[in-house]
Amino acid sequence: MSRTLGVATIGQAPRDDIAALFAAHAPAGTRIVLRGCLDGLTDEAIAARPPRDGADTLYTRLRGDRDVKISKAFVIERAPETLGLLRADGCDAIVFACTGEFPPLAGDAGVIYPSRVLNGLATALLPQGRLGLLVPLPEQAEKLKAKWTRPGLEIVAEALKPSATPEEAAEVARRLAEQHPDLVAMDCMSYTPATKAAVKGALPVPTILAITATGRVLNELLA
Repeated sequence: MSRTLGVATIGQAPRDDIAALFAAHAPAGTRIVLRGCLDGLTDEAIAARPPRDGADTLYTRLRGDRDVKISKAFVIERAPETLGLLRADGCDAIVFACTGEFPPLAGDAGVIYPSRVLNGLATALLPQGRLGLLVPLPEQAEKLKAKWTRPGLEIVAEALKPSATPEEAAEVARRLAEQHPDLVAMDCMSYTPATKAAVKGALPVPTILAITATGRVLNELLA
């Protein structure tokens, strides 16, 4: 039986890169429907709601190719409509494709949040020790370190733009390696397997990637 996976991005559709990665991990024949929380908005309308501070800052790409900082509060306002549209599309499972922490949203019952997948996996793999984080923007580092804080865990972080070249990714990975993490979590849905490969070349410790970890969980749900 053919299944439908709904993907809600915090930016705009299309995001062929994200859709392709989820399709690669979903059961064969799964239909992917992707919608963005900022769909239908002009660049001017998005720019009129800038992030208030680091805690309100999210990273995404608009229409798949432009790096931007957007307001988390603005995304939260618009997310329920996006989730409702995906339910109307007849999706069998829905993933909210962002690793940020979100409050309960209207219509999000059963929605998969990658932050919970990534955190649960890291907790299982590293009950205690030193966790290395790769985050998109320097201003997000302290907020995201606080998100991951738990007893017995020391957290170190470095900023790595998902659009970085392999050489840039390797340089950031070397800086993180100097802090001797036991496990690394790549805390953004825009990081790709290619970015992970560049990181692993310079940082030979177990590294978990949000989009592929979430894709494998969705495979279990849809298979």
